[in-house]
Amino acid sequence: MGESYTLRGGKSVRTDAVFDAWTSGNLKRMLSALPLNTNLVDRHFLLQGIVAETYRLRAEPKMASECARVSEIHMAEFQQIAPALAAEFDGTLPRVSTFQNYATLLTEQRDFDRAVWVCELAKYYEVDDGTQSGFDGRIARIRKKQAQTHT
Repeated sequence: MGESYTLRGGKSVRTDAVFDAWTSGNLKRMLSALPLNTNLVDRHFLLQGIVAETYRLRAEPKMASECARVSEIHMAEFQQIAPALAAEFDGTLPRVSTFQNYATLLTEQRDFDRAVWVCELAKYYEVDDGTQSGFDGRIARIRKKQAQTHT
């Protein structure tokens, strides 16, 4: 099997096992790459890929738990990831689906305050959730749902 390369920071770099895992879309392979060292951009896409796949399977309690676990890792590392990711995308952050996926999961689990915190964190980083109302609208919907559960 030949070597493969991708652009990172405007330079051609050899891909690694983390890149290969997240581009595979294979959850088992992505999870096995989680402890490996790599550059921050590929780390971001690995984490986001795991969250997306476990979120899709969240009806299974094990997958919901894994989604929450990896989302927390992504949130904790995002302060270091954000500058590298922005540099890779001409100074702006791309859509980071972990924020909306995790906020939705937390809302479904009735952890409303944590869901709002995730949305506030997304707003802090100025990421877009792909909706017209953005994370402000998402927060309003979470608070509305929270109020309905207390009536």
